Amino acid sequence: MNLHIKGVGAAPGLAIGQVIWWRKDKPTVQIRHVDQPEQELSKLQKAVEQAKEQITQLRQIAARRMGEAEAAVFDAHLAFLDDPSFTGEMQNRIQSQSKNAEAVCAQVTEEMSTMLASLDDEYMRARADDIQDVGNRLLLLLSGKSPFDPSLLKPGSIVVSEELTPSDTAQFPEGIAGMATARGSKTAHAAIMARTLGIPAVLGLGNGIDRMKDGDTVIIDGDKGEIYINPSAEAEQAARTKMEQQKKVREQALAEAAQEAVTADGKRIQVFANIGSLNDVEIALANHAEGVGLFRTEFLYLENDHWPTEEEQYKAYSRVLKAFGERPVVIRTLDIGGDKDLPYADLPKEENPFLGHRAIRYCLANPEMFKVQLRALLRASVDGTLWIMFPMIQSVSEIRAAKALLEECRNELKQEGVAVADSIPVGIMIEIPAAAVTADLLAKEADFMSIGTNDLTQYTLAADRGNEQVAHLYDAAHPAVLRLVQMTCQAAEKAGIVVGMCGELAGDREMAEVLIGLGLHELSMSAGAIPEVKQAVRRVDSKTAEGLAQKAIQQENGDQVRKMAKRSQ
Repeated sequence: MNLHIKGVGAAPGLAIGQVIWWRKDKPTVQIRHVDQPEQELSKLQKAVEQAKEQITQLRQIAARRMGEAEAAVFDAHLAFLDDPSFTGEMQNRIQSQSKNAEAVCAQVTEEMSTMLASLDDEYMRARADDIQDVGNRLLLLLSGKSPFDPSLLKPGSIVVSEELTPSDTAQFPEGIAGMATARGSKTAHAAIMARTLGIPAVLGLGNGIDRMKDGDTVIIDGDKGEIYINPSAEAEQAARTKMEQQKKVREQALAEAAQEAVTADGKRIQVFANIGSLNDVEIALANHAEGVGLFRTEFLYLENDHWPTEEEQYKAYSRVLKAFGERPVVIRTLDIGGDKDLPYADLPKEENPFLGHRAIRYCLANPEMFKVQLRALLRASVDGTLWIMFPMIQSVSEIRAAKALLEECRNELKQEGVAVADSIPVGIMIEIPAAAVTADLLAKEADFMSIGTNDLTQYTLAADRGNEQVAHLYDAAHPAVLRLVQMTCQAAEKAGIVVGMCGELAGDREMAEVLIGLGLHELSMSAGAIPEVKQAVRRVDSKTAEGLAQKAIQQENGDQVRKMAKRSQ
């Protein structure tokens, strides 16, 4: 191969195609004094209204193609267009400084974006990218310039750009082969969308991206985070052969997906789906999910401009429970804070929101809001097999407080004559290192535990999963993380309760043997990964897996663990 560059594997898969650059040339802005600021204010307001229409359309497209969870990012974009500190500040400067709207828009956008991007946490940096995205849209509208035309992206293309925003990715036509960017990480919004769309992606290429030119043939390996530019005919053919093999493996796995996941020596492993919206239910069932291991309820809050009512929530929970019937549906209570903001919630601005007032902490501090969700869950419990799970648990007292509120809601409904299921398992997420270390204590208060490796990895390795500068440090296969997983599994076994995993690691088919060896009973993942993980489970001997797991936790880093796991396949 002629040239090889490496970044971060952000969406799995192998792809071959021709490069098309998505270039974003900002309009040249000149600062002008204006004699009639009212005209500039009118011009700005018109651009804001046009931007709202465009973003609303993008949200509808994203919801249809990817689901409400991914589309919710555009709610934040719309909120910025009414934000007094953003568009409101533009209006103030036009009036007070008598400057043209384009100049003021560019200044305010750059100032806010730079300020937020300089802060040392993922939540604020994500807001910086959103501000830049919305500001650039306004600037193009004010300048009368045409943005990049997505119709230029032909099926089979590899889309290359300095950075791709959610607005960009939502406009991808059908058939895009892959994507590559200079900036971004595995947890960037564009990466999440790429995985949902099944588009192999490599991000965080830095200056190496400049080596790709329009029309170049490239091979993208989204698993390894590698790109090969203008490969030899032999290398290209080898890649195509591998792609065909992978396709056959996926087809075979899907054909067998209805069968249970049982190891070669008879150990039953349940394989569930993670779902982020009601749109995901059909996909999960099509991939033969044996239940739902994580139903994220945040979409009900993110897609609304108000706190969702008990009735609104009840209908959503009832629908998913009815769809899965006797199969378990683990519904996680509200997890806001961190990288998830609600404009109407008046959440405090925190320097370290991932270490702050989020998830169960916020819910316990706002019991009346929390009880609305708990009542809705209890009402829906008669429509299927409900399991309730509390996120970000750190102490026994939090579990007891949450269970007390749940029991209070049960008693209220009983007095009102509302039917509630007799038995509803109540569990917790293990996402904080302290929870894993004290899992033996927490297990006494829980009916089940589920390990959320995304946050657990971030907290254990002190590596912000959205920071491209430390993206190489963030690895859920790191022995430190695996040791915490093992501690949790041992605590669950001693307590006689089920332990599962619903983080991204659970959907890694090459890590299935290690995870089973650590003691997990259930794996929950994006629906598309279910068939191949089930297939991988059937090849495992659980006793051999235990030995492999012990070797894994003795490795020096995640790379060594993954190589060892792959060799055992």
